[in-house]
Amino acid sequence: MSARIIALTNQKGGCGKTTTAVNLSAALASMGQRVLLLDMDPQGNASIHLGIGIYDLTASMYDVLVDQDKMIRDVIHKTPVENLNIVPSNIELSGAELELVNVIGRESALKDSMDGVENEYDFIFIDCPPSLGLLTLNALTTSTEVMVPVQTEYFALEGMKKLLKSVEVVKRRLNHSLEVTGLIPTMYDVRTNLSDAIIGKMIEHFGDKVFKTKIRKNIRLAEAPSFGIPIEVYSPNSHGAHDYHHLAKEVLHHG
Repeated sequence: MSARIIALTNQKGGCGKTTTAVNLSAALASMGQRVLLLDMDPQGNASIHLGIGIYDLTASMYDVLVDQDKMIRDVIHKTPVENLNIVPSNIELSGAELELVNVIGRESALKDSMDGVENEYDFIFIDCPPSLGLLTLNALTTSTEVMVPVQTEYFALEGMKKLLKSVEVVKRRLNHSLEVTGLIPTMYDVRTNLSDAIIGKMIEHFGDKVFKTKIRKNIRLAEAPSFGIPIEVYSPNSHGAHDYHHLAKEVLHHG
């Protein structure tokens, strides 16, 4: 059976996208799911979070996109989490957009490099950069689903229409099977009414597309990347670990 290929995207930075990509992947892996994480962000934060030395890579996502002989499976790294692998990236990836500009079929470079690897995993997550450029376009062209981490803060819903419009354009022109699975409320502050008000607005606009699980603000989530491990390894009893475990169960149920 083919993997669910899920792009985690939001053109707004600082919304917990990479944190969600890493910790949701790890939570599902701990439940016995075979998970591959594709790091499509030139900052390489997902790779760093999973203990990859991004400055020592002999091959990365950059090579997958610009070298037609290099396939996803050639660049897969194991992580400290059983059942979770990653295709890492680093700053080189920022050059891929320029190099692909004049390439025919540039928006499907990632899809063309999959080469059946989707049959070897249950989930493939793609951590997108905070923009709607060519890297994100490649992710959306390859994916079957989109999940959008959304900060429960005032300006978070600004730009959502633009993002969802972009997804619709990709669905219409390049990838007819692409669907928005849901919005993930992140950085939820239990002490403020504002977080609840924003979630209310999200539900008002997007109905049951909003995941029930809220990812609470949690200092342990912020600390975990510096140790190169996901939250459930770093602090398994923290709010962050519990929240991503619940989200993983919800994602499984959505399938």
